[in-house]
Amino acid sequence: DTLFRGQAELAGRLTQLSENNQNSQNRIAEAINEQKLSVLKIMDEKLLAVTKSVGDGLQQSTAKTTETLHDLRERLSEQVVSLQEVLSNKQARGAFGEIQLNDLVTSALPPSAYAFQVVLGNQKRADCVLNLPNPPGMIVIDSKFPLESYQALRNAQTDREKVEAERFFRASVLKHIKDISEKYIIPGETAESALMFLPSESIYAELHSNFTDVVEVSYRSKVWIVSPTTLMATLNTVRAVLKDARMREMAGVIQKEVGSLTEDISRLDDRIESLSKHFDMASRDIGDIKVSSGKISRRIDRIEDIQLGNDKTPVGVEHLAS
Repeated sequence: DTLFRGQAELAGRLTQLSENNQNSQNRIAEAINEQKLSVLKIMDEKLLAVTKSVGDGLQQSTAKTTETLHDLRERLSEQVVSLQEVLSNKQARGAFGEIQLNDLVTSALPPSAYAFQVVLGNQKRADCVLNLPNPPGMIVIDSKFPLESYQALRNAQTDREKVEAERFFRASVLKHIKDISEKYIIPGETAESALMFLPSESIYAELHSNFTDVVEVSYRSKVWIVSPTTLMATLNTVRAVLKDARMREMAGVIQKEVGSLTEDISRLDDRIESLSKHFDMASRDIGDIKVSSGKISRRIDRIEDIQLGNDKTPVGVEHLAS
């Protein structure tokens, strides 16, 4: 009975312990679930806040970008309209080309190498001149902008319009070449060639791609056609020529100075030789003076001896002369 009672009591305790353990596990699970739910809730709130912040930022950024693009579009439209207005006016278009020419030249060459709006001996005014040593001498650059003929060429639709536009474009460029050749190539004053500046890469490309006959005429006329890109390359070559000429000039100056220095050294050698001769003569004279001084001292000593009666030798002319 005691054993059965002990077993029953142990079984009851084990059952109670198991129930307590189960209850503890249930409470722990509930606490963990509550904690998970709390963490998930916090994460949801944070994620929602971040999402809202990102959404607001994107919305503001989109609105700002749209506003910026709108402003940029308006400014570009204004600039395009302004450029079209400039290019539609022949005088303004000429000024546009001259300003571009001015910017390219001043950025590539020293001020002493160029001048603008120069009146030549034939009273023709050149847009720009490059001051180069002879040869080649002074080179004239004239800005030309055959925009109307180029636009007609671009806008031509039918074959007839294209033929007429090509004829118009060819005639415009040939006239510019002829004017530059006659006005800005002056024997004895300018170089044997001149430059025609086209401030448009597209016109330059069109000319060299589809109007090679016009380019050949420019070669024969010694009028070299340049665009902004090729003009910059030409100006860099001019700068190298000027630098080489300056170096040759300085080499001549240095050579002249070396020649003068050689002459000065030769004169110095002569004067040193003359001075050396004077020193030799002075040295001999000093030796002679020492000899004479010694003789005078000895005679004075003898005279004193004679006066004192120390010298027993009769004084004669020969003795005194010795």
